[in-house]
Amino acid sequence: MKRDPQRPEECPGRPEPSPSPSPLVSSSSSSPPGEVEGAELKLTPPVWIFGYGSLVWRPGFEFTSRKVGFIRGYSRRFWQGDTFHRGSERMPGRVVTLLEDCGACTWGVAYEVCGEQIAASLQYLNMREAVLGGYDTKLVKFHPQEKEAEEPILALVYIATPQNPSYLGPASEEDIAAQIIVSSGCAGHNIEYLLRLADFMRYFCPQAEDKHLFSIEEALISILPCLYYTEESLEETASVPQKSKG
Repeated sequence: MKRDPQRPEECPGRPEPSPSPSPLVSSSSSSPPGEVEGAELKLTPPVWIFGYGSLVWRPGFEFTSRKVGFIRGYSRRFWQGDTFHRGSERMPGRVVTLLEDCGACTWGVAYEVCGEQIAASLQYLNMREAVLGGYDTKLVKFHPQEKEAEEPILALVYIATPQNPSYLGPASEEDIAAQIIVSSGCAGHNIEYLLRLADFMRYFCPQAEDKHLFSIEEALISILPCLYYTEESLEETASVPQKSKG
């Protein structure tokens, strides 16, 4: 589906102040906070977790509050392979990860977790995103959508890097759409993943644009009628009595 050609800019142009104090403190590593894995962090409430893929509609954990917003410096890309949630070993699906991109921003949802929610949510996400998905954790500055929000919030985010074995890397929108159409996993069909993400952007972030995402959606929609036509043609052919030769 095509977007309004007279779209606003993807990232609001407000200045970027200093972030609020980080709720995440490294327990032993001297690496920068944004490069420390979640398992190595001591957590103090509240903790914010930023989702930009299936987490925007299916977090899977209890949370105290949620905010729609964006992070700067990253583009969302369907470059991560998925052999569990939205694909299989035989037919890997395509899910999103983040690519460092200085002039870009990615919209999604940040979830606030407090008290017992912190350990429960991170344990769940470690299995869902890290063990089964191949994602690492970083800290990012999250900018809430609401106008009264002045300071960004430091949030934990899961990013799949090229070093993980499931990483597929770039491909044309048409090739990605074709792969999505034939892939399905334990969490459902890969098509659902793409369309739900596109719907989230369309309804919750109407002021933003994601050319990569919507180009894949358009490519998928253009392919589907061809598949339906082929299936109907095969059904019609199968129902027609075949004349015997000779």
